[in-house]
Amino acid sequence: MFLKKLIEFPKNKAVILITLIAFILALLISQFIMAPIEAELKGSTGYGVIEFEFAWTSEQINTIFKAWGSEGKNKEAFVTYVDFLFIPCYSLFMAGCILLLTRKLEGKLQEVGLYMAILPFVAGIFDVIENINLLLMLTYDAFIWSLSPFIASLCATIKFSLIFIAIIFFIVALIIVIIKKFK
Repeated sequence: MFLKKLIEFPKNKAVILITLIAFILALLISQFIMAPIEAELKGSTGYGVIEFEFAWTSEQINTIFKAWGSEGKNKEAFVTYVDFLFIPCYSLFMAGCILLLTRKLEGKLQEVGLYMAILPFVAGIFDVIENINLLLMLTYDAFIWSLSPFIASLCATIKFSLIFIAIIFFIVALIIVIIKKFK
């Protein structure tokens, strides 16, 4: 299995460094670029990125866009472009955390952990597809009335589900590692 190579490569120091850099970049991007715009849009219109990602229907997208106006749509387009930088950051951070923990596990649990370490990247792929559909709707009105709202919402659902599964695995594995340490 090709994932078994991840048990030893890259070395822990490299994984820690990459994970730390990814965390810092994700934190900076989310807090200093994305969050202020999100707060402004949500505060002034009641609609933010989450409502946009999970609109599901053309009618709901149209309602959000009317509330945002052209300035709000432009701000959301900017945030969506920035999200393309955020995706590898959160993917590398989550994968690094899971991989470092997985290396302390044994047997089947370690094997599952190796698969869990790639889940953030799979989530990232769905995030890219979601973003493309969001940008199509933000840029071209015709895409509001296409399958783009459904595709974006479906991809957002899959993305967040995969991230949730990865987080749950991390928490359970962390508890197991801590219990093993004190035995």
